[in-house]
Amino acid sequence: MDLTRENFRALIYYHFRRGLTQKQCINQLTSTFGDEASSKTIVYHWFSEFNRKRSMLTDEFKESRPKIILHHDNASCHMSAETTLFLEGQKIELTGHPLYSPDLAPNDFYPLPSVKNKLRGYCYSSREEVVDAFKMHVLEIPQSEWKKCYKN
Repeated sequence: MDLTRENFRALIYYHFRRGLTQKQCINQLTSTFGDEASSKTIVYHWFSEFNRKRSMLTDEFKESRPKIILHHDNASCHMSAETTLFLEGQKIELTGHPLYSPDLAPNDFYPLPSVKNKLRGYCYSSREEVVDAFKMHVLEIPQSEWKKCYKN
């Protein structure tokens, strides 16, 4: 039988009410549940919560956090349809984004790697010095190379 977090919290609360120390509680849980027992940090946390008169064993709901976060890009074909149906059933708005391809972002595929290679190995003392070096190397690229970049 697998115990939930709430089950372990109830056991920690039981040990707290019996007057055991945190170390005694940890020893009891470890001797009973072995590796499945709550960690020392969790036991200390819940002892401090119970000392503050906390009575609920469930996690507190935080409204500032999003309810569902899911990025289903790169899902396989059979999973993509199922995922899309699930998201529509949950009334989650789907927003697409363009594919990453050289035609949509030619700068990522031609000049940046070559300029990065030319700048590699140098130490710059300021941000402005790096920007100036970058501009110098970009301006050294012949127009014919730029035309090839945007033609293909």
